Amino acid sequence: MTTDHGLRFCANLGRLFGEVPFEERFDAAAEAGFSAVEYASPYGRSPVELRRRLKDAGLRQVLINSPVGAPGTPTAAGTACLPDRVGEFRDGITRALDYAVELECPLVHLRAGVRPVGVPRDTAFSRYVANVAWAGQLAAGAGVRLVIEAVNARDIPGYFLQTQEQAAGVVAAVGGDQVGLLFDIYHCQMSQGGVSTRLEEFLPSIAHIQVADVPGRAEPGSGEIAWDFVFDRLRALGYPGWIGCEYRPANATADGLGWLTRYAPEWNG
Repeated sequence: MTTDHGLRFCANLGRLFGEVPFEERFDAAAEAGFSAVEYASPYGRSPVELRRRLKDAGLRQVLINSPVGAPGTPTAAGTACLPDRVGEFRDGITRALDYAVELECPLVHLRAGVRPVGVPRDTAFSRYVANVAWAGQLAAGAGVRLVIEAVNARDIPGYFLQTQEQAAGVVAAVGGDQVGLLFDIYHCQMSQGGVSTRLEEFLPSIAHIQVADVPGRAEPGSGEIAWDFVFDRLRALGYPGWIGCEYRPANATADGLGWLTRYAPEWNG
């Protein structure tokens, strides 16, 4: 959904509309007024099926994640910083880009992973930057841009990128044409605060934004973040990208969408 001031909101189908099976969430998102969606993992379904569901619902695919390992495994948060997983990382990126091309999805979120015990940070950082640079070149050839995200230490202890400054530094080192910043407002507030200041500072690098409130990660307006100020600031800054609704609805998804009317009065979903 697009506002008159350029703000565009997409539904995260991994979080929203959990009241129905995944296959039915495309239609549910469209019926709620969304014109685009994101979700972490398309890999359990064929791209042909997913493309059909997008087309039937009149939706665009905005973002997918790179593949990760099963929950509880060393690669559950990604492989990009793991020195002994280069082959697995490259296979995963190739697979992600195949899906992105088939779904006409412009962004792939490259998951950094958790630095293994005993691996020096400098070693992990060198491998991470090399992997991101390699993946960025491959993505550019496919017409896809990678995004990387800082994650707070409470949700994923030891995640390799924990601050916006760290992530933005990697973007600068690799090259902003190939890699952008996924600025998750929930993670920023949990880790650092100063959301609006950091949004303004890193806006040139930001390719995607995700929203959820703090501390419960539910819909905007359920916690402590001043969303009216944040969204007004994004309008004033002229942010052109999508804003992913990656929150856990406190109740039924449709019942909680009133925050869009409250904070984005142009919303007509």
